[in-house]
Amino acid sequence: MSGSVPPDAPDSAGPGRPPRGDGHRRQSRRVAVTVVSRAVFVASGLVAAYYLLPLENRGTDLTSVALVLGLLAAVTLFGWEVAVIARSPYPRLRAVEALAVTLPLFLLLFAVAYFLLDRSAPGSFNEPLTRTDALYFALTTFATVGFGDIVPRSQAGRILTMLQMAGGLLLVGVAARVLTHAIETGLRRRRHDR
Repeated sequence: MSGSVPPDAPDSAGPGRPPRGDGHRRQSRRVAVTVVSRAVFVASGLVAAYYLLPLENRGTDLTSVALVLGLLAAVTLFGWEVAVIARSPYPRLRAVEALAVTLPLFLLLFAVAYFLLDRSAPGSFNEPLTRTDALYFALTTFATVGFGDIVPRSQAGRILTMLQMAGGLLLVGVAARVLTHAIETGLRRRRHDR
């Protein structure tokens, strides 16, 4: 049979490409564990930073600047992740990692903004926000659950919430499409390289 590889032949996939056969399954598992571990580590680090950073005495101007810079960093990170996905031998795993890092970053940025807004302008919400309350509000807003137990009262709080809603829709809609395209590109490249 021409083109067939004997089972005992050395792996010929080449550098940067997934190996074939049993070695491929082992390496795929190893890569999956690495990707999931890295995503959990980064997400945990972001949550830990959220709870540990001294945020209590920050002003409204700093809140706005921090949110804008944070969102720009999230968009930049997401763009870099899309490029990595398209070149990766494991594009699906890299897409999962991209979402597992970008989504917590997005939610935590808004949680910080809500927390700082409440500190700098008391009464912006129907009750004073702890860090956990702010994160809870950011998550329920993103998930479109909106239980109504925490609601923005000030114009700044409502504008910030609307920005999060619009950003969440973009993250879900546009990011899903961009990630899907990057995965397809990566899979086509992987098939072509074989």
